[in-house]
Amino acid sequence: MNTINVKELKQMIDNQEDFQLIDVREPNEFEADNINGLLISLGEIPERYNEISKDKKVVIHCRSGVRSANAINFLETQHGFTNLFNLEGGILAWNDLNS
Repeated sequence: MNTINVKELKQMIDNQEDFQLIDVREPNEFEADNINGLLISLGEIPERYNEISKDKKVVIHCRSGVRSANAINFLETQHGFTNLFNLEGGILAWNDLNS
């Protein structure tokens, strides 16, 4: 599985790179704290996978990296995605970097 760390993500954002950010946490988690990604909760991935780009880099994150890894595994095995990156440490690591 491809991974990206929070410093690399911050650099991508700062450089205004063309990528998609997907948040697979629950709506209440997203409301409390988010990085402006598209919210598609893990349980909604099977119905909403067509909202995820296959044409550019996609970074998927959750709280710590476990749910996003599950989402990536599903998308790669069931729908043939090859452009997905798991954010190591999730939003917890992001918040540590930016605090």
